[in-house]
Amino acid sequence: MIVSAESARRTLLTAGAMLGLMSAPALAADAATVHNRALVLDSHVDVLLPGTNARYYAPDGKSFTELDKLKAGGVDALVYAVAVSTGPDTPEGHAAARVEADAKLAAIRKLAADHPADVAIAYSAGDVRKIVGQGKIAVLIGFQNAYSLKPDVAEFDRLQVDGVRVAALNHAGNNAFADSSRPQQRAGEQHGGLSPLGKAAVGRLNDLGVLIDVSQLTPRGVFQTLELTRAPVVATHSAARGLADNSRNLSDAELDAIKANGGVVQVVPFNAYLLPAPTDYAPRLRALRAQYGLAPDKPGYQGADDLPAERREAFFVAYRALSPQATLKTYVDHIDYIAKRIGVDHVGVGTDFNHGSGVPGFGDEADAGNVTRELLARGYSEAEVDAIWGGNFLRVLAAAEAAGQGRAKAD
Repeated sequence: MIVSAESARRTLLTAGAMLGLMSAPALAADAATVHNRALVLDSHVDVLLPGTNARYYAPDGKSFTELDKLKAGGVDALVYAVAVSTGPDTPEGHAAARVEADAKLAAIRKLAADHPADVAIAYSAGDVRKIVGQGKIAVLIGFQNAYSLKPDVAEFDRLQVDGVRVAALNHAGNNAFADSSRPQQRAGEQHGGLSPLGKAAVGRLNDLGVLIDVSQLTPRGVFQTLELTRAPVVATHSAARGLADNSRNLSDAELDAIKANGGVVQVVPFNAYLLPAPTDYAPRLRALRAQYGLAPDKPGYQGADDLPAERREAFFVAYRALSPQATLKTYVDHIDYIAKRIGVDHVGVGTDFNHGSGVPGFGDEADAGNVTRELLARGYSEAEVDAIWGGNFLRVLAAAEAAGQGRAKAD
């Protein structure tokens, strides 16, 4: 049985606070042992295709999720997301997104085909444990952004056949299924959360046994999904709004509702989501955008990818400097906050690596052991660390599968 974080801390204190008394080498050795025994799962990483902007690559010019980095970090499983950006609401825009999504799906399959001794595709929670037990890395296929789909819930049947087992309706920018927590400039909530199509998609994903990801939805969309779903949900890469007031983060009310649903929040080490923005952030951003000839009233780095290479890189250096730098400790603060708020059974890790994520101490998959070390230093037990890393996610994945199987039997 998994005990609460507070219970674990009380046990440690009555035992003489042994972790606190450990030397740094002893704690490191203990953390390595615990990390090696845990099933370490990252619930959201992006796929890098040829031609992807260089700023999404690691400093070594490679993916943040290269096989050697996964092995160095003791990462046992991860969810690669077939994700696309939201573009114009035109046939051409949707068709281009579909081409990109298909290419990413093919790239995931190719990874397993190219490394059969090290990697295998998983189609269930049981598959994950079986593959990891064979000494291989289990890869689940995720999906993000129904902008790449036809406006028809039957599209999710195709995705499920293609191997998708985790699905999010949207990304930055609203689409025909749902509103985004990061809508395009002045778009607002076009559907009041989920559209009728999005509401139907929730039921269809339940029927298919696919785990629903709520990370990019508006609060209304999150609550509507939780009202409609017959299975627990996951937020594959989110953080706590109680610590950093960003629209991509989850409020206490959303956290509480996800707990009531039996779901899990997988915390993301994305710098902008971990620390509050400075009070002068908005005017400084407008000034920076104007300096580089970008529309001052547009959000974030929109349009910056079209700048000439040298100016683009200089812009992004200045853009990152607008925000304070989070660290590994800042990151684990969010895990700790969510564990204390809704329980250690409802929190996990989802990095969003290969899409601009990472902080010092947790900069790529090779650093995964540092998270374990920090959790142990804060008093989390080995059972709790195992739950945070993989146990909680696999529980909700299995519950989603069971919901689909139950519907199939009923039919």
